[in-house]
Amino acid sequence: MKFHICLSETNKKLGGVCGGIAQCFHFEPSIVRIVFVLLVLLFRLYPIAIYMVLWAILPKE
Repeated sequence: MKFHICLSETNKKLGGVCGGIAQCFHFEPSIVRIVFVLLVLLFRLYPIAIYMVLWAILPKE
């Protein structure tokens, strides 16, 4: 099984990272966004930094 994560063009709110992860793993995009917000609340800036790096390096759909 091969996973190909890319920025989502259809499930895009900010950069498309959460939507792309949701498409890759067949999750609901809202659930991925809620998990991301919870991670930000728990770990402060680390998830935001990871999100920005993924936004910069992931290819578009």
